[in-house]
Amino acid sequence: MSLIDILRQYVDNKAPANANDAHDHFDTVAEAAPRDVLGQGVADAFKSKNTPAFGEMVAQLFTHSDPNQRAGLLNQLLRSLSPGLLATLGSGALGRLASGGGGSTPQVTPEQASQMSPTDVKEIATHAERNDPKAVDGVGDFYAQHPQLVKQLGGAALAIALAGVAKRMRR
Repeated sequence: MSLIDILRQYVDNKAPANANDAHDHFDTVAEAAPRDVLGQGVADAFKSKNTPAFGEMVAQLFTHSDPNQRAGLLNQLLRSLSPGLLATLGSGALGRLASGGGGSTPQVTPEQASQMSPTDVKEIATHAERNDPKAVDGVGDFYAQHPQLVKQLGGAALAIALAGVAKRMRR
């Protein structure tokens, strides 16, 4: 089945009846679609009212990521937070990352990322989304670089992401 045939199935958010097809379709689309378009589709899934909250989804992806991916995700999220906000968050997850940051956005290492819990990441993602609505788009773009991880979100989220890609590829 061609890319166009696959995407045609998701136009107007009409997913195939078999949710497992979304996993296979996502693989095909992730290989062929431009990364920015795939990232916007993933962001659509994060923003959808038909999926869990952004922080919950990011925490789920974090649990399936390797230490380098975890650090990359956290660094992406931290870019959405002002140094002032980081400094005011005290002893929570954000405060731990901000300590020693010297007033600028800290860079999380894979070792530091490995010490963070999914609950910490959920908190950070929630703060990032509130602080900067574009944080969701940034995380979508980040995970477009790691499409195998996106498949952990399940068929419904993949169908929404594929619908977003289909909408943008029609333009």
